[in-house]
Amino acid sequence: MANINPTQSEKAKLFKSLHERPGCFVIPNPWDAGTAKILATMGYEALATTSAGLAFSLGQPDGGNITLQQVLANAKEITSATNLPVSCDLENGYSHLLDGIAQTIKLAAEAGLVAGSIEDASGDASNPIYEIDEAADRLRAAVEAADALSFPFIVTGRAENYLHGKPDLKDTIKRLQRFQEAGAHVLFAPGLKTKQEITTVLSEIDRPLNVIMGIAGFEPTIAELATMGVKRISVGSALSRAAFGAFINAAKEIKEQGTFQFAANAVAYKDLNMMFG
Repeated sequence: MANINPTQSEKAKLFKSLHERPGCFVIPNPWDAGTAKILATMGYEALATTSAGLAFSLGQPDGGNITLQQVLANAKEITSATNLPVSCDLENGYSHLLDGIAQTIKLAAEAGLVAGSIEDASGDASNPIYEIDEAADRLRAAVEAADALSFPFIVTGRAENYLHGKPDLKDTIKRLQRFQEAGAHVLFAPGLKTKQEITTVLSEIDRPLNVIMGIAGFEPTIAELATMGVKRISVGSALSRAAFGAFINAAKEIKEQGTFQFAANAVAYKDLNMMFG
């Protein structure tokens, strides 16, 4: 029987074990306590935050508008809402300094998190990706801080080329390899959009690979991704965008058609009450 009140260390060990067992698993992305609870009732084994989903829920565009304090407050609400292990999108560590990145990992652990990702995007529009040596050093600082904790905190190294106008697979693989050498426990290159790109990356690394789904026009199944060798599947902001899509379409129907047919597809009031109860 699963522990109904697992400690943070127990959550961390569970999350680590998900990466070590055969096959792959899905780590969906809630953006608040309510969506975290819903996903937990559906049988998911772990959760990951979404920076874009959080920003949208706060009425902000994604991309540097949300502070570390807001991110960690949101993460704490999510970690407190369920007994599942939670990973956090920590962007670039919210610091240009190595000590700052290490401090971010410590604060993430204090918020109840058992994992986090560090990306090589600089936040500087004129030079959006850190040079590879600096990016590797930054990742190493995060891993060293994580490994100093009393439980296994999983650090994911993210290569952001594809999200910043540089779809260079060769450079992306080189970066992932450097992150692996720096100690990253999991690797991630968001923006890969073909099976060939994913299989090529997998052939060049020796760490669990996270891929992101929910991208229009690229729809392999979980089984197909598992067969390819993918270990972890996240969906980023896709669930939040799906929810906002339903909201916008319902509001449009009321405004433009004067009808309320959207209610036929809405979750029943009593069902939501049961999930949150």
